Amino acid sequence: MCLAIGRPEPTIIWKHHLTRGHKVMNEGEYIEITAITKEQSGVYECSANNDVSAPDVRTVHVTVNYPPYILNARSTGTPVGHKGILQCEASAVPIADFEWYKEDRRLFNGLNGVKIETKGKQSMLVFFNVSEEDYGNYTCVALNNMGHTNASIILYGPGAVHDVNRASLSPRSLHLLWTVTLLYLFKF
Repeated sequence: MCLAIGRPEPTIIWKHHLTRGHKVMNEGEYIEITAITKEQSGVYECSANNDVSAPDVRTVHVTVNYPPYILNARSTGTPVGHKGILQCEASAVPIADFEWYKEDRRLFNGLNGVKIETKGKQSMLVFFNVSEEDYGNYTCVALNNMGHTNASIILYGPGAVHDVNRASLSPRSLHLLWTVTLLYLFKF
């Protein structure tokens, strides 16, 4: 609501400030945003003008809370003995907290040779000295009081081949796959 008085009666215009310019939302004292989305968050400007002097302008900042969604989850290949990093990025308001899991086991900072580094909307699982046991599927969970989401991320070794579903195949399992395929082909 934006109320203004003056002689002559002022005209009130609401604008939504966007990254590139602004969008005129409404003319009048009230603006109603129904079925609000996260794209409608930001600064709204109420401008009262009666052409007697410069417009009187007030702003309101609208925050739209929404559950996390994963923007980016990056699998990585790292040789044994090297530093490896799995990255997960999530957008959310309020900002998301992150949890990391290997299979059903939650990982904690500093345990089992891993460090969890979270800055803003990005979390990284850092392996200082990758071992064979570290290879596998990890789950990044992003959560806030609006909800949660997760992404599967793989730490794989050199020579691993990734299929269309981004799963990791070791050279041994790839050899087995070729053998089964060849046996199937020679059978017919």
